[in-house]
Amino acid sequence: MEETRELVLKLPRYAELPALGLYLEQVTTYLNEQLAPLGDVRLTGTMVSNYVKHHLIEHPVRKLYSPDQLADLVFIAVAKNVLSLADLRVAIRIQQNSRFNRVDAYDYFCQELEAAVQAAFIGQPRPFPTVRTAQQKMLHQLALAVAYKASVDRFFAAMGELENAEG
Repeated sequence: MEETRELVLKLPRYAELPALGLYLEQVTTYLNEQLAPLGDVRLTGTMVSNYVKHHLIEHPVRKLYSPDQLADLVFIAVAKNVLSLADLRVAIRIQQNSRFNRVDAYDYFCQELEAAVQAAFIGQPRPFPTVRTAQQKMLHQLALAVAYKASVDRFFAAMGELENAEG
């Protein structure tokens, strides 16, 4: 079996998110395309509506979702695969109360996740910088958890394909 370990993840930075506002279907299509390399990290319209209903993200304005909401949804879509709903709420609260503004926090999360994915698929752990806030440590560890889960999921998907081809 040929091993397909490489995974490239390049998330749009905050300044690259659509600025005009997107309708719900456009939001899910856009974000699912961006998150596709992570495998089962997906959003549906129902999920997004529930996140609004449960106050995890702000209500859309005239049914349009802003870059702030898109950034929040990227974080939620990624984190929900490794965190319980209660822990996800705490993580969002931590991010909202951090010393970073939303733009910097989102861009930092993208950077952490991309680096963690690269480390997980190369098979070498990332060095852990010594000077970090509690929020940065949480994001670092969350990114690693997501990256290693994606790596394991990809391994088992490849094994399933191999078994189907042999069977």
